[in-house]
This record gives sequence, structure tokens and C-alpha cells, in this order.
Amino acid sequence: MLPLARWSWNARRGLLGVLTDIDDTLTTDGAITPDALQALLDLNAAGLHVVAITGRPVGWSEPFAAAWPVDAIVAENGAVALTVDADGMLIKRYQQDATTRAVNFTRMQGVLARIEHEIPGAQRASDSPGRETDIAIDHSEFTRLSEAQIAAVVALMRSEGLHATVSSIHINGWYGNHNKLVGARWIVRELWGRALDPEMSRWAYVGDSTNDQLMFEAFAHSIGVANVQRFVPKLTHLPRYITQGERGAGFAEVARAVLESRVVR
Repeated sequence: MLPLARWSWNARRGLLGVLTDIDDTLTTDGAITPDALQALLDLNAAGLHVVAITGRPVGWSEPFAAAWPVDAIVAENGAVALTVDADGMLIKRYQQDATTRAVNFTRMQGVLARIEHEIPGAQRASDSPGRETDIAIDHSEFTRLSEAQIAAVVALMRSEGLHATVSSIHINGWYGNHNKLVGARWIVRELWGRALDPEMSRWAYVGDSTNDQLMFEAFAHSIGVANVQRFVPKLTHLPRYITQGERGAGFAEVARAVLESRVVR
């Protein structure tokens, strides 16, 4: 990982937008900090697209999609997107049809019950009532699980045919072929009618944990906020750059780097 200062001026200047994780990337101790919120405002004012992509549930994400200056929040690891129309109305978009979602939801509740019954200490995340297309086990938000317990949860999810990833706070599991990268491609196509892959070099991604590594691998301009160091031993693909600041302060650092490149000199 290179210091963010090594990110080339020309690369930053050519960006169309910034994609970002939320927990422990935009937020600090569960809340967005003033510097991170100002960074979103400044990116928006400069005409850059900003999309948050998170493992958090769609229900949890709704108030933030309405309040934050972002083009969209893609929730539940790429399954659901929230946007706001010209009248301020919240619009919900899905990658799966209603029948598929209903069938998968019932199956996942059975897996969730099995995890809580079979793995001592494992508890569903407190935001579970807002989830529509995945399940989540808390490992670091309000409950602390050991590495062995986390591994056991992941193994059980995968034995039931779920995809499973570990974020900075939760273990997420879901049915379907979506993930953060698929969600990014989908929302760019939905909102702007563009194919993301040919324009990867014109987007940056900011994240902090193992469920960001698909994005770290895909984007040349991938950035880890400093607290990504916690997950480095578990990452197959590291971000290319790393900030000095952690969490929201790190995101604000990224925004400043992007915006300073757009100043005419």
C-alpha cells in the first residue's frame, strides 16, 4: 500500500466519482463525523458522483440516503439501491425479483436460527429487522466474537449455500450472485446508463475491511482508510493507497486529495 500522497495528480483529476464503504470508512464509532459529511458535500458541489456501497440493511440505510449528499446508497452488499427523486421521494431498486426475494428470505431465516443455536455467542446483528435480502451476525459492533467463532459462522453460512463476507462489524450472508462490485456496476448503469468496467480508471473506491477486497482488486484507484491495517493479514487484495487518518478522517483526506487536483493551476 502506498501513502495517499503518492496518488498521481492526473489520475485524481480525471475522476468521475467516488464509491465508498460506510461503516468505519465514512463513519466513526457508528456515526458520520462532521469532516466526513463535509467531504461528501464538497465532492457533490464539485460535480463528482458519490455512491455508498455497504453491507448494512436497506432499512438502516433509508434515512442516510435521504439526508446525505450522495447519488445512491447500495445496501446489503449490492442487492438493493436507494435513490432520491427530484421531488425528494425515496426510491428503492432491487437486483432480485419479489418472488426470489421472498423465497430466499425464508431460507435465510432458517440459516440464521441455526447459527444462533449451534455457535455459542453468535447473535444476529441489531439492524436485522431492516434486512430484506441478507442476514448478518454481529462480531464487533455490540458483540465480540473470536476469530474462531467468526470462521465458524462463515463456514456454516457457506455450507448452506450462502455467500459470506466479513465486514468491520458484521458477518453477512446471502443468496444470489450480487456483491459490492456487481452492485457498483448495476447502479452506474441504472443511474447514468454507463458501463463501469471501461471507466474503472475514472472512479475511486474507499474501504476498510475484507468485504472491500473485491473492490480493492478491481479499482486501480482503491484506497484504504488507515484502520484497514487491522485486516491486512486476511486480505488477498490490498488497496493501492492508504490514508494517514482512520475512518471518517481518512475519507475526508481522500476527498481533499480528489478536490485539490481539480483546482486550476
